[in-house]
Amino acid sequence: MLDIQADAAPDRRPTIVICAWDTDETGWDPVEDLSGVAWNPAGARTVPVAGDDPETLAGTLQAHLEQRGCRALLLVGRTGHGESFRVQMRAENRVLNGSRRLDDTGPGVARATAPVAEIVEALTDAGLMAAASSESEPDAGSYLLYCILSGLPDGIDSPAIALLRAPAAASDAAMQRAVKAAAEAIARHLAPLPRYHSP
Repeated sequence: MLDIQADAAPDRRPTIVICAWDTDETGWDPVEDLSGVAWNPAGARTVPVAGDDPETLAGTLQAHLEQRGCRALLLVGRTGHGESFRVQMRAENRVLNGSRRLDDTGPGVARATAPVAEIVEALTDAGLMAAASSESEPDAGSYLLYCILSGLPDGIDSPAIALLRAPAAASDAAMQRAVKAAAEAIARHLAPLPRYHSP
């Protein structure tokens, strides 16, 4: 008798971690239906991470990015600026309350590694007003973005890290559409995982 489990090909799709950092955020639900299975874009699979205390969450997200196959992180939250979705391109080296530098030896600014222009285009194609922003907002989202980016090891194979902000008044449906569009844009830039052979 054939062992179907053993004969199944390994999943070579890269992983995108999606995290809505605010514990009160209800706009992004990774499970679309009663199956309980998280939504996935073509060519990648998603791992949802729930919001938490920012310092704890930073460690959780860094641990995910250290796992083999994890190639991207999409942070999701809100903005108080305007009525457009914003893709934040950078984060400043500041503690949560903004009173001082987070890391005395770290760079003053860390830049997102995800394809920002393609994400903005995907949001626009999904019927949403969207723009890229260089403004670092003083909240947990910017704190997490800086922590994650500054903690990446040096090298050309860095994961794609992005921060998507929805307008405060955006509906849950618009948030869902935006997150999916952003994740799909990121997924298009991710290569399948290499084949791993057991020793």
